[in-house]
Amino acid sequence: MIDICCIGHITHDRIITPGTDVHIPGGASYYFTHGISHLLDGKVSYKLITSLAEEDMQAVRDIEALGIPAEVIPSRHTVYFENIYETDMNHRRQRVLAKADPFTVEALKDVEARYIVLGSLLADDFSLDVIRYLSDRGTLVVDAQGYLREVRDQKVFAVDWPDKLEALKYIDILKVNEYEAAVLTGEKDLRKSVRRLAEWGPREVLLTMGDLGSLVYSQGLFYVIPAYAPSKVVDTTGCGDTYVMGYLFRRCQGAGIPAAAHFAAAVSSLKLEHTGPFCGTAEEALSLIPENLRICP
Repeated sequence: MIDICCIGHITHDRIITPGTDVHIPGGASYYFTHGISHLLDGKVSYKLITSLAEEDMQAVRDIEALGIPAEVIPSRHTVYFENIYETDMNHRRQRVLAKADPFTVEALKDVEARYIVLGSLLADDFSLDVIRYLSDRGTLVVDAQGYLREVRDQKVFAVDWPDKLEALKYIDILKVNEYEAAVLTGEKDLRKSVRRLAEWGPREVLLTMGDLGSLVYSQGLFYVIPAYAPSKVVDTTGCGDTYVMGYLFRRCQGAGIPAAAHFAAAVSSLKLEHTGPFCGTAEEALSLIPENLRICP
């Protein structure tokens, strides 16, 4: 069985920062896949399932050239995101200039993996039926960000997740940031919001807070993880996806929650130093972590 299968649209991204204006492929699945390609050591297996228009297939060919198995579900369009960052790189403005076809149970009926990651970008990428189906095919990992995005006239607005109480029953590991946790629960206190999310179903909740670090909650315990300071901040796009990628990679290697979360924080820090996906090594990430925290159970 494959260890990790990530499912999600590859996007066309325009990223505008105070110092750059670039057009590159993107999306949760893209950042996850390119990031993990630099970590795979032959012991952890990985597969990508994506969907995009034929004219953007070069992004998939580039992934396959890295030795990553990729399955493509045809779509009439590719998701087109415009991300605009101001001086505070923890915040961005978005527009969606095109949407791809949603994933369906029929298209994903043969999926099975130790961890199944849904790289949701927009609320209709994965229906409740898809979540229910895939929950029986592996440990289901979901980043809530896509479910909290509503597109109106190309602009992205933060909304609540209408099906959250039903969907979270089937999700094993939930990733949120501090703003998403507050929207989902109505709680301003982060620990209360994380506990509430866990009560609704997930056995692990990963909460990222940018340069303030992260929290992981599981079985009544909080693990407080610091942010490892990057040498410079170039691009925050995809940091949440990188965090989940690092976390699951280390879990597949046998690490416990705290060690995996420290590794996730370290790869996220390295990713911040470059435009595009994480391109470092496991050794570079581990070098940022105090030795006594690298292999803790």
